[in-house]
Amino acid sequence: MNVSVLANSLIGSEIIKIAHEVNELKSKGANIANLTIGDFDPSIFPIPSELKEEIISAYHHNHTNYPPADGILALRETITGVLKDRYNLDFNSNEILVSGGSRPLIYATYLALVDPGDKVVYPVPSWNNNHYCHLSSAEGIAVETSEETNFMPTAELLRPHIKGATLLALCSPLNPTGTMFTKEQLEDICDMVIEENNSRAEGEKPLYIMYDQIYSLLTFGKEHINPVSLRPELKDYTIYIDGISKCLAATGVRVGWGFGPEVVISKMKALLTHIGAWAPKAEQVAVAKFFSDATLVDQFLGTFKKQIQDSLDALYNGFQELKADGFAVDAIVPMGAIYLTLKIDYIGKTTPSGEVLKDSIDVNSYLVKEALAAFVPFSCFGTDETKSWFRASVGGCSLEDITAMIPRIKSALSKLK
Repeated sequence: MNVSVLANSLIGSEIIKIAHEVNELKSKGANIANLTIGDFDPSIFPIPSELKEEIISAYHHNHTNYPPADGILALRETITGVLKDRYNLDFNSNEILVSGGSRPLIYATYLALVDPGDKVVYPVPSWNNNHYCHLSSAEGIAVETSEETNFMPTAELLRPHIKGATLLALCSPLNPTGTMFTKEQLEDICDMVIEENNSRAEGEKPLYIMYDQIYSLLTFGKEHINPVSLRPELKDYTIYIDGISKCLAATGVRVGWGFGPEVVISKMKALLTHIGAWAPKAEQVAVAKFFSDATLVDQFLGTFKKQIQDSLDALYNGFQELKADGFAVDAIVPMGAIYLTLKIDYIGKTTPSGEVLKDSIDVNSYLVKEALAAFVPFSCFGTDETKSWFRASVGGCSLEDITAMIPRIKSALSKLK
């Protein structure tokens, strides 16, 4: 059956492939610590009870018809207040676009700004930018980062690639690393973008920033920063991606929002109108009420963040103990989001059955089978398979699962030669 060139060239989610391997073993009775998917087990991390009650109430009040294409006004007005109170950002309701989670907003940003062949610059590792470049026929420029900067991009790394580029895709806290920009790092990048735009001829398309801050309320002892707060002159060139999916453990509730210059947001709205990627109306009504109560939100975040940080700290400390015992592992201190960056440097080692672990995919597969522990190699986020770095997501595991997993990893690594 013939399909389009685009459909025929799509690359499936690498993370889903790992999840399939995990689920196959689970179906055979294996109890695997699954730290792959950036999601939450609702039995461990439920959404706020007050939000759940508001959603049910909204359905009882028959909020079941189409919402406005840009989101109900009450929610957009709530978001303007949240942006002002939590980020010191001034945006009007017509500069905000609500959608069914953040993914449609990222795709709409690409489609609204990027013409086929336009350059999109993004760091690796990062989540899904390679796929969005493919879907929009952009020329993706992947800029590799390293542990020296906690895998966050710097102006020095990005500068050789931005001449003539249309979009710079950034994220902080970063998926997959759980690391964040420092103020100085982001200031330097902002100044670089301003300098680049000032150098462009009249009528030439500017360089835009897409700033994904979906994890901005999940930080641990670090201050979240953003481009427009640092450099207000970037307001006309920055599109933000945000929502409740991560900060309220509400990935299935599907309420996200983007905000930025009205001229871009209006085009994104038009695109999503044709796609129909609206957040359900009842959920919008509920989020408008819940998020307008800062005390309720902060009460939930206080408990939720501690639970996440306890899991991240247990995983980090467990790997530091393995490192102290002489194992070739390491971890970067958790800063934000639900992720920990792990180094498991066993490429080239031989398993007890005589199999050589040729790359990070092999190392991960070995740990799935021998340690009943599943991570995601950074190769799934744009790096090559020879790098020994992995993402661990704690949203789907209990603290007890993580604690029990560490001795199994120690035993599995001890068997390698």
